[in-house]
Amino acid sequence: MTAPTLAPEVHPRFDRAELHELIAPRDPLWTPRELRELTSTVTADFHDRLVEVVRFSSPRRWWTRLALTDEVELWLLSWLPGQGTAPHDHGGAAGAFTVLFGDLAETYRYPSGPIRDHQHATGASIGFGQGRAHQVRNLGRVKAASVHAYSPPLVPTREYATLRDVPDEIPALPLQRFGR
Repeated sequence: MTAPTLAPEVHPRFDRAELHELIAPRDPLWTPRELRELTSTVTADFHDRLVEVVRFSSPRRWWTRLALTDEVELWLLSWLPGQGTAPHDHGGAAGAFTVLFGDLAETYRYPSGPIRDHQHATGASIGFGQGRAHQVRNLGRVKAASVHAYSPPLVPTREYATLRDVPDEIPALPLQRFGR
């Protein structure tokens, strides 16, 4: 017996049949490749609308949720020059992001692995599994924005002082079903 599904929550500016088709219920949860394809498709198909909606704020970054289902959550985030996240993992969720515009620097690590750096330019997409911890920053001189997806949804992040503090295993955190 499966749990009842709730109707998807979709940002009013993106409440279109095309997005509902992209986030339709599935079983099992989304893979990193599927999440990457989702963020890439949403970034391409809704580009102009995303650019119209995105906002910038300081000192705290701006974000808005685009969609939430039982299997996936989709976000639009903005990054002023110098803004970024603390080192964190996604609590056992797989994730992905696509750069809408600008450039984002990502420093990441898998448990017991080396710390690596990667630059993501406009249009770049990445999907990652539940065992990845990372820090994302706008190290450039121009604004940036990106579309992110996570599955399962509503899993809290866990922050670290540095990526060297990532444990040998990243255990899954419980889903936060309140607020739905």
